[in-house]
This record gives sequence, C-alpha cells and structure tokens, in this order.
Amino acid sequence: MARSSSETSPAAGRLGAPGPQPGQDDFYEPPAHRWWVLCVIGLAQLMVVLDATIVNIALPSAQQDLGFSDGDRQWVVTAYALAFGSLLLFGGRLADLVGRKRIFLIGLVGFAVASAIGGAAPSFEILVMARALQGAFGAVLAPAALSLLTTTFTDARERAKAFGIYGAIAGAGAAVGLLLGGILTEYLDWRWCLYVNLIFAVIAFVGGMRLLRPGAPPDRPDLDVPGTLLVSGGLFCIVYGFSNAERHAWSAPSTWGFLLTGAVLLVAFVWWQMRARHPLLPMRVVGDRDRGASFIAMFLSGAGMFGVFLFLTYYMQRTLRYSPVETGLAFLPMVALLVVTSVTTTNVLVPRFGAKPIVPTGMLLSGGAMAWMTALDGSSTYAAHVMPPLLLLGLGLGLIFATSMNLATAGITPHDAGVASAMVNTSQQVGGSVGTSLLNTLATSAATSYLVGRRPTAGAVAQAQLHSYSVAYWWSAGFFAFGFVVTFLLFRPGPPRIAESAEEGAAPAVM
Repeated sequence: MARSSSETSPAAGRLGAPGPQPGQDDFYEPPAHRWWVLCVIGLAQLMVVLDATIVNIALPSAQQDLGFSDGDRQWVVTAYALAFGSLLLFGGRLADLVGRKRIFLIGLVGFAVASAIGGAAPSFEILVMARALQGAFGAVLAPAALSLLTTTFTDARERAKAFGIYGAIAGAGAAVGLLLGGILTEYLDWRWCLYVNLIFAVIAFVGGMRLLRPGAPPDRPDLDVPGTLLVSGGLFCIVYGFSNAERHAWSAPSTWGFLLTGAVLLVAFVWWQMRARHPLLPMRVVGDRDRGASFIAMFLSGAGMFGVFLFLTYYMQRTLRYSPVETGLAFLPMVALLVVTSVTTTNVLVPRFGAKPIVPTGMLLSGGAMAWMTALDGSSTYAAHVMPPLLLLGLGLGLIFATSMNLATAGITPHDAGVASAMVNTSQQVGGSVGTSLLNTLATSAATSYLVGRRPTAGAVAQAQLHSYSVAYWWSAGFFAFGFVVTFLLFRPGPPRIAESAEEGAAPAVM
C-alpha cells in the first residue's frame, strides 16, 4: 500500500472521508439493498434505546411480584446502565476487530437471551443479573449498529436521510419505551416488557443474516487491553458514583470515592491513548472540532432528556393521575415532531447551513421547553400546559440528535467506525445516567427542604413534589444552556465538509 490505512487521498480529505484501498473495492462497495439494511439497524437500535425506559413503567408490578424493597428497586435500572455505559467503547472496538455483521448478530442473540432470562426471572437477583447482561450485550450491539449505518451510507444525500431516520429513533426510543411499557404492563404482564425484545431481536437477526455482508475489515487494528480496562473501569465508577448519590449523601465515600476513582482512571486512559501503539480511542477520533462538539451535544442533551422523561412521567402519574398507557400516549406528539424535525434537519438544513446554527438553536429551544415546564402545577391541563413545552422539546431535540450523530461519524476511517460510533452512544448513555442521578438527588433534596418547618399534610407533600420537579426542570434547562454555549463555540461555521463535494468520492462501506 502506498499509504497507511489512517491516511486519506486529497479528495477524501476535502470530504472528511477516506477512499477505498487498492484491491478492496468489492469489500467496501455500498450494498444495493442499503435501505433494507437501515430497517434492520433501526429496529435493533430501537430495541436498545427503549429498553432504557420500558422497564421503568413495569417496576412497581415487578416489585410486587418478586417482593423486593424500594431501596433495591433502583438496581433494576442501574445494572443496565452500569454494564451498558462502561462497556460501550470496548464493544465498539470489537466491531472494528471482528467484523460488524458478526458482532451485530452476537449482540442481538445475547440481548434476546438476557431479555428472556429477565422475563422469566423467579427472583430479584436473577432479574438484576439479566438486566446487567442486557446492558453488556447492548454495549456490543449499539456501536455495531451505528457503525454499520456509517459505513453503509456514503453518498451525502442518502447519508442525510439515513441519519435523519436513525437520529429520530435514538431520540424517540425512550418515549416509545414509556408507551410500550405502559401498554404491556396494563394489558399483559410486566414480564412482557422484557419478552417483547425477543420479537425485535428475531426480526432484526433474520434481516441481518440475509442483508449484511460477512467478514472483518482487512486493516483491522489490535485490541488495546490496558486502554479497555482503564476506560471501562473509569466509566463504571462514574456511573456507579452518580447512582450512589441518589441513595447516599455526596459526602459519603461510596459516592465521592467512586467519582474520584473514575476521574483518575479516565485521565489515565487519555494519557495512555496518546502513547499506545494501537489505542482503543485514537485521538484523531475526538480531536476534530465538529466531532468533539457532537459528542458533547449528545452528552448534555442525554442528561437533559432522560431527566424530563423521568420527572414528567412522575408528574403525569402522581399529580395528573394518568395511567401508564395515558402517560405514554402523552409523549407521542413530541415523538412525532422529533421524527419530522430530525429528517428535515439532516436533509434540508444541515447541507445548507451546517451544524453551527442548528445544534445551538436546538439547545436553546430544549432549554426553553424545560424552563416552560417549571410553570406546571396541580391545576395544569395537558392540552394547554403540558403539550406545548413537550412539542418545543421535540423540535429542539430533533435539531440536536440527527445532526450530532451525523457529524460525529462523518469522515471517519473504516477501522475507526466502530469506536467512533461507540463514543456517540457512550456520550448519550453516560450523560443520561449522570443527568438522571444528579437530577434525582437535587429533586429529592428540594422536596425535603420544602417541607422543613411545614406540617406534612397531603397538600404540603404534593406541593413539595411539584417544587422538586420544578428544580429538576431548571437544572435540565441549565444543561441545555451550557450546551448552547459549548456547541456555538466549537462547531465550525458553514456546511459540513462531507456535503461540499459529495460527487468527488465517498467513504468506504465496511460490514
């Protein structure tokens, strides 16, 4: 070869994407059935994303059935988040090492088996173990799915459409999980919130077997074992530390000790990546301004979005007395607007204006929606008070998600596609875990402070709950405000380079 696999041709450099290597044309050629591939990838991604929220609706029923305490209940959610968040980068690199099709199918099978174990769980311990297994296989599956999308759609116009759809799924999946979880819990049984994954997995597996090309990348890198251990341990400690903050004080060693250890391990990981011969996360992946801004946008929007799903769900069920199904249905207008905005943004706005005006605008709109929600009280109605800020949030998130996912993976070399895709998922998942835990802690403290000096009557307790939700919404608005500043400063002005001269070349497709 005339040049290393990480180098690009001049034309590819202008596009931000490398051209195919000599002798590898057949391997890199985009598949003719790529839109069917998108259906398979989208179904798998929907399964992973909705599983972060679908179980939340089922928790009260599962708790009654299996007889575990309120204190233990959080572990059903935390076990998934810990395994998923800490293993994503490793899962992304496995896709680069072993091959995207193989890892995608392994992830589907593992996720389905773990879901079946959880659905049939006879005890709390088995349920938590199954949720951890779901998270581990989800960490393998999610980056493989996104890297397949990245390397399948190389034409700028087709890529915009594909990422618009994929971004809509990633943003709307959590809300779909709330609706589906409510329907299954209310009309079937809480165990179907886990069994339903078998249906998704079987359809995606059959489609993947028929449509995806086998084989591993010809220029696959070696596995960075020290880097894998450092980043997995660091992310585990960060997620666990913030999860502990929900049940213990920030001054507790089980909280700050894990957070400090996680920070030290992540600093050591960055230090090692700059010296490793075959780094797990090459600095070229995160060093690009647009890509780095996209990762930050996914982290902050994940923190704010998962917070609103949690507290708005509490508000609708506890204050407005909605059923689980009604709560899920209440999110549908937001989901619909998010889908339309995502597709329109990547196809019309980003090629013309670039990310700089779009993502910061999305941050402003989302922050404004969160601030608007602070006005919700016990007499609010859905049509007049809940739906308008939800629609504004859907508009804002639609501008953020698809744009950030597209630019975070644009122009990446084939053997880095898996780990770059993993960084997108890691940013969103860790942001969601940190945001949910932090907002939960702040809301709980606000409710406790509100009741100090007041008689704990039913009315006072209800007002304390509303006050705690308002505090959480203000902090979520703060996340988005910070996201506006960061993305406005970091994103380059003008259309993205990959859209400037799409006719000159395209990124190779690797499966």
